[in-house]
Amino acid sequence: MNLSQLLNGIDYELIGDFRNPDINAVQFDSRKVVPSDLFVAVNGVDTDGHLFIDKAIENGADVIVCEKMDSAKEKVLYIVVENSAGALAVLASNFYGNPSSKLKLVGITGTNGKTTTATLLYDLFMQMGYLVGLISTVEYKIGKHVIPSTHTTPDVVALNKLLSDMNLAGCEFAFMEVSSHAVSQKRIDGLFFTGGIFTNISHDHLDYHKTFQNYIYAKKGFFDALPASAFALTNSDDKRGEVMLQNTKATKVSYALKHMADFRAKIIENNLAGLLMQLDGQEVFAKLVGGFNAYNLLAVYATARLLNADKMEVLAIISNMQAPEGRFDYCLFKNSGIVGIVDYAHTPDALEKVLQTIDKLRTGNEQIITVIGCGGDRDKFKRPLMAKVACNYSHQIILTSDNPRTEKPEAILTDMENGIPIDAVRKTLIIEDRKQAIKTACRLARQGDIVLVAGKGHEKYQEIMGVKMPFDDKQELKNALN
Repeated sequence: MNLSQLLNGIDYELIGDFRNPDINAVQFDSRKVVPSDLFVAVNGVDTDGHLFIDKAIENGADVIVCEKMDSAKEKVLYIVVENSAGALAVLASNFYGNPSSKLKLVGITGTNGKTTTATLLYDLFMQMGYLVGLISTVEYKIGKHVIPSTHTTPDVVALNKLLSDMNLAGCEFAFMEVSSHAVSQKRIDGLFFTGGIFTNISHDHLDYHKTFQNYIYAKKGFFDALPASAFALTNSDDKRGEVMLQNTKATKVSYALKHMADFRAKIIENNLAGLLMQLDGQEVFAKLVGGFNAYNLLAVYATARLLNADKMEVLAIISNMQAPEGRFDYCLFKNSGIVGIVDYAHTPDALEKVLQTIDKLRTGNEQIITVIGCGGDRDKFKRPLMAKVACNYSHQIILTSDNPRTEKPEAILTDMENGIPIDAVRKTLIIEDRKQAIKTACRLARQGDIVLVAGKGHEKYQEIMGVKMPFDDKQELKNALN
């Protein structure tokens, strides 16, 4: 694509060798640059891309997009912009032919429920006969083709390439998780959304956003940017649901279990077999478990109806849907009579919802044994809260490692220990080795008891000192209980 086409929609100032060259690729990593590539210097979280402009030029880039420059090199064209991250998003979209505008793209944001909602929407529309794309924490999909996931929301170049591949495959719909990081880092700038969904919000990612208010406004930024032609669907039962819609141009729509809303549902029965709900005036049974999944199913139903899907067809398909891997993923081990559950819950709110659900499912004297850890190099504020929540709802707690990354596991566990109430100390064990922690939980369990292994869900690795080693919570739980 020639440079003038690539710059469409961007405010800029040109400095240097004025021309209109053809651009082979848009890069923001100087190590990947080859001749005829355009390099964008982005001021990122860990490093400033402006420090690598000379390296990009050395590797063959003669067009540089940047916010600042010390000196101009001969035969190099500099494109100076106010925000290079935002410019990168528009450049990437332009380079791939604005692929989001050729899809009905729906973004899902919130602290919890994004993966389940996005995945269920993908499954629903695939079963209705459409070709659909999915961008989620667990995996990316183009129709039935699966691509391993790297981030909740990919980097902006990879994201537009993925959307372009969906165009080429003939996808009509795409459902994607929109993380707060992606909004803050302008990874979704330049995308055209048909709709946006807000699930809920609670404390998370304060290591990045610093304050809860900043985190809220990052989520809100997604809805602020929606066009008037889009819909903005919010959870009215979350007290910040209305905040998300304050400045949006999109059509405002709501869903709720407790309050008045455009789309409503009521839980009639909730057990390990699933949910019996009254959904938009119709009684429907779903195989998903728990009140949090009632919200997810309601959001899915509302979105489908807003996308003009047939009501009865949607309800019929919902009744046969399964939860995504690692989301309240449970199994009854018949030889021991013990119920094992693996869940991705890695925030205090998510963990509390899962444990509350388990507690309501108990029919007698079953004990809840919880294995929980917190990730390294992430939000430290939630660590004591996670331990406290686990203590509030569990009969036995085992604190353990959960992707310590570059932190010392014992330091993370110490942070978690600070949240244990004095009266819960006797029921708390600390076992740094996650495999041993799961084994111990299973040894403590008796017939009818429930073992919850929380925090990693679908992940198939344990990251220690920057090295990812194979580790699967569900497989470890099966091995221990079998």
